[in-house]
Amino acid sequence: MRKIGCGLLMFISFIGYGQKSQSVITDDIQNFWKAYEQILITGDSLKKIEIIQTQYIDKGTEGLKSIMQARRYTAAEYIQAIEHYPLFWKSVRENTLKVSSYARELEKGIKRLKKIYPGLKPAKIYFTIGALRTVGTTLDDKVLIGAEIAMADDQVVTSEFGEYLSHLPSYFAANPLKNLTFLNIHEYIHTQQKTTIGNTLLAQTIIEGAAEFVAATALQINSPNEQVTFGKLNDEKIKKAYVKEMFSTNFNNWIWNSPDNEFHMRDLGYYVGYAICEKYYALAHDKKQAVKHMIELDYNDREQLIRFVEASGYFEQDLSVYEKEFEASRPVIVKIEPFENGKSDVDAGIKKVTLHFSQPMNKSSADFDIGPLGDQHVMWLEKRLGFSADGKSYSFEIKSLVPGMRYQLLVTGDFTNSSGIPLKPYLIDIETSK
Repeated sequence: MRKIGCGLLMFISFIGYGQKSQSVITDDIQNFWKAYEQILITGDSLKKIEIIQTQYIDKGTEGLKSIMQARRYTAAEYIQAIEHYPLFWKSVRENTLKVSSYARELEKGIKRLKKIYPGLKPAKIYFTIGALRTVGTTLDDKVLIGAEIAMADDQVVTSEFGEYLSHLPSYFAANPLKNLTFLNIHEYIHTQQKTTIGNTLLAQTIIEGAAEFVAATALQINSPNEQVTFGKLNDEKIKKAYVKEMFSTNFNNWIWNSPDNEFHMRDLGYYVGYAICEKYYALAHDKKQAVKHMIELDYNDREQLIRFVEASGYFEQDLSVYEKEFEASRPVIVKIEPFENGKSDVDAGIKKVTLHFSQPMNKSSADFDIGPLGDQHVMWLEKRLGFSADGKSYSFEIKSLVPGMRYQLLVTGDFTNSSGIPLKPYLIDIETSK
């Protein structure tokens, strides 16, 4: 989720009495439905794309431009969503058109946030219509809401959704429209943070957990998200699994993931972050300072992050213990064929390279990067041949090598084992014989 920022009433004017809010921007909602009406009455597929482009995207607010950038939405994707889910769009329309009536509650929520965090910076909230891929995000000082998801409720039709959208029926059943203010305050908090992208799972966990906990504290309610409720009932089991991955650069088991995991619950990293922040806050004598610290923490500064987490007392052992265990669990490359890494007499005629791993790997995850010497010395891939049946080797063909040339290729942590633990990055660094 992401940020929002406005503080006192001066930053947001009430919708009503003929006034239009300067900080809650809803123009994209009306523009979408006008374009939608035109799309429904044309059978020309190219014309449909032209309509959504000219009548919605081109007329879009800065918020629409930003959410399209953040989620890489395209005109064609909008048309595909409209055509595939006609009952859904018909059922959600009424809710989204009530968006202006929620401005007063959003203003109250922002005032409450300002009360516990006086340093709150102004931001704008943009309500847009997306293509069913985000409930909310942020970019710079803008809160970006995908109203087609955020403003749904348990009456919205989901019978058309296939596996790709299988997570949405249960989300809509929980009536997200009732929690619209909470979502916006959570996202608003993200606009105040130094970053919304962590360099480890632990960093991303605290980024999301801080927004979740501070939003709940400001609004004086329990988090309405099912991950937090579920987490409190299963804390020890979740913690035991989480510590195995907290120093990972792979978030896929914990954040922005599917419920296809051992707990059958998505986004449990939000709960872990919430629980850490909750304990930190409970121990703090100065509550406002605790909130300030959570929001202004440099999450990607390893030492700052570890001090904060250890101060909460959430985990039983020092984090260094878990970090050592994590490093010991990571897969490594044990052999390369047909050459030995580091050699300076490698045959320039080789075409196929095979990596051998210490553990079975996830066959859907593999990537490479340029080495320290830059793109002038890259061993370029010609063709990916893929993993062996047991997942313990990966082969690829390379482009022709030049004799007497140094070559590098970084095998990245995007290679993960079958449990999602990333490979220790491995630099292939050789020189061909003259």
